[in-house]
Amino acid sequence: MNKCLFSTFHCSPKKCLLGLLDGLQTNILEIFSWNPHHTINMVSSLLFSPEFTMAFPTQLLGKWRLVESKGFDEYMKEVGVGMALRKMAGMAKPDVFISENGGVITIKTESTIKTTQFSFKLGEKFEETTADGRKTQTLCTLDNNTLVQHQAWDGKESTITRKVEDGKLLVDCVMNNVTCHRVYEKAE
Repeated sequence: MNKCLFSTFHCSPKKCLLGLLDGLQTNILEIFSWNPHHTINMVSSLLFSPEFTMAFPTQLLGKWRLVESKGFDEYMKEVGVGMALRKMAGMAKPDVFISENGGVITIKTESTIKTTQFSFKLGEKFEETTADGRKTQTLCTLDNNTLVQHQAWDGKESTITRKVEDGKLLVDCVMNNVTCHRVYEKAE
């Protein structure tokens, strides 16, 4: 009967794996000779778990104020937003609050016109109600410290990316060949 790797090192699976990856616990070849099949399953399960692979970048967190917007009206038109709502939304200068608590990320957008909020876990689909009232199936993931929000509804798709560069939050909204670029500055 093989010993459990975790009881051998008296640590949690995640801590043990992190130690292995850093070369702190033991030689990886010794572990593979212990039980190759079990070790491969353990390593792949931990490496590809949302908790291990998707630590939320802290630079995205905080309160952000819109300072620049290009192509927003065109993007909203492509999404299907009517002219009156597009004009009102185009005049708004929203604040965006991004927070994280226990692996749940919340994005709240406040303006004089409307306040919206949605919460999610990375890598898990959820139903989002957008500011214009669409019900979308949304999936948020990370790609090199960029938050990627993929929305799908009624056979249509849109992608919104958020990343921080030079202390500014850069948001790109893309649908078909239409792109909107918005820039936010820290508001605190």
